[in-house]
Amino acid sequence: MIKALIAEDELPARNRLVALLQNEPDIDVVAVCQDGVETVAQLSTKKPDVLFLDVEMPGIDGFGVLDAIDPVHPPIIVFTTAYDQYAVRAFDIQAQDYLLKPFDESRFIQALNRVRSQFSARHRNNSEQAKGAVPLKGERILIKSGGRILFLRIREIDWVEAAGNYVQIHTGEQVHLLREKIGAMGKRLDGEMFVRIHRSLIVNVDRIQELQPCGNGEYLLVLKNGKSMSVSRGYRRHLGQFLNKLIGPSST
Repeated sequence: MIKALIAEDELPARNRLVALLQNEPDIDVVAVCQDGVETVAQLSTKKPDVLFLDVEMPGIDGFGVLDAIDPVHPPIIVFTTAYDQYAVRAFDIQAQDYLLKPFDESRFIQALNRVRSQFSARHRNNSEQAKGAVPLKGERILIKSGGRILFLRIREIDWVEAAGNYVQIHTGEQVHLLREKIGAMGKRLDGEMFVRIHRSLIVNVDRIQELQPCGNGEYLLVLKNGKSMSVSRGYRRHLGQFLNKLIGPSST
């Protein structure tokens, strides 16, 4: 079960969050708070896995609540607010999502699914650390799209494609547009997870299905979703070095 704490000073909003979460069998609402002081107190005793946090609350605001959170075992943070001006600060503290009121049920479920993914990832990382493994980076990218503010986890990216002064970020069937050149984007991506195969293409190595030779030293890279891409001559050596590093030294 995922333990959830709701911090919201408006009664209708509190009731709606409770109703939405009660429909989810894997969520246990352990506390419902109406101000920052009560939230801080409940955080120390209930130790929730996720905190649905309003920003503007009496006594202590949402960011004041964050200052009181245990840094060793912090909950997953989902902001719920009517104001988008706090989004950058929310991104800086690595909030999982940012729900702008009024949000509909489908948008809420999208945020909740992100929480589930992060909750599962934390458990996997804890298990890997217990075995001496190094956890993957959990960085996010902030994207404004259609009146929404998305916190996109880097590991969710399938591939990135240049589009002038923008990049198109492909995740599943969705495409997000971000004002950033692909060179700068490449520097933000984990070099152990992504490889550049063309001056306009960066690919998540976990999405690669196969590499097909096409003759004359040309290659076609095929992703697990069936998408095929040409590997340009300029980046062919780079790709080869990257794959050799993954495969390791030959045993023959």
